Amino acid sequence: MCAYTVIVGDTLPHVLQALIPGIEDWPVLGFMARRSFVIIFCTVLISFPLSLYRDISKLAKTSAVAMVALVVIIIAVVIEGPRAPMEIRGDPDAVWSFARPEVFQSIGVISFAFVCHHNSFLIFGSLQKPTMNRVKLVTHMSMMVSLFACLILALSGYLAFSDKTQGNILNNFPSENFIINIARFCFGVNMFTTLPLEAFVCREVIETYYFPGEPFSMKRHTIITTGLVGIALIIALMTCDLGFVLEVTGGFSATALAFILPPLCYLKLASGPVWSTKKIPHLACFIFGIAVMILSTFFSLQHFMAPKDPSSQCSM
Repeated sequence: MCAYTVIVGDTLPHVLQALIPGIEDWPVLGFMARRSFVIIFCTVLISFPLSLYRDISKLAKTSAVAMVALVVIIIAVVIEGPRAPMEIRGDPDAVWSFARPEVFQSIGVISFAFVCHHNSFLIFGSLQKPTMNRVKLVTHMSMMVSLFACLILALSGYLAFSDKTQGNILNNFPSENFIINIARFCFGVNMFTTLPLEAFVCREVIETYYFPGEPFSMKRHTIITTGLVGIALIIALMTCDLGFVLEVTGGFSATALAFILPPLCYLKLASGPVWSTKKIPHLACFIFGIAVMILSTFFSLQHFMAPKDPSSQCSM
């Protein structure tokens, strides 16, 4: 939720400034193009009301809008990446480097992009006829679409900007680029319609863990939702470094969801000793997840404590 809110602040102000040149310098209305105002406006008036729904299936239409927006973003980067001015591109030789010291943080970010385990039960319950075969089909189709989209976007962006690639690839392009500004608008729409999906999961966990078996309370529902969205909003206002947010959340929580908890469940539920042949791959996955979690989180925090570059300083 924090990452999605940061992205809204990264993208939509550029769109406003492109639509109304010089708006940031207007004496009264200039605040509308500020990052902080855009984040607060979109979160409070769009993401928060959507988060108040009780049934995740109510977000089907907004999710469809987010999918269309994603296609527009990919097409824009594929078209404009090769046409980017040479002065803003990275080192061409760096394109062919296999791995760098930030490899563990990168694994965390990749995990963040693909992890969907926390949504699984809610998605299963939202199906008209929830069966294992149906949820298996939804899962595999979703992962294939995600993989295809991420590969196209990552390759087209990285081949253009290599070592200068930012956490938000759209920030690599000039503010006046018309096609990229359309993509920025779509990215913002994608984010503030996706944020409620994460709020649903976190709220469901809180409800299930702390209030098991209790009847639904609108007051409690509203308080929990307000707290979750409010915390994400405050954190987003405090940082513009999307890369750091993705590295920390990906390295600490996404790796746990992807590589630690699933094999632990298998090791607990499957019969036989831990060192049996069928359990060794799951044990190896668990150890890999622990190593990535520790190293990724450590290096991300170390990078955060280091002197900041101008791109990580917020323009409120």
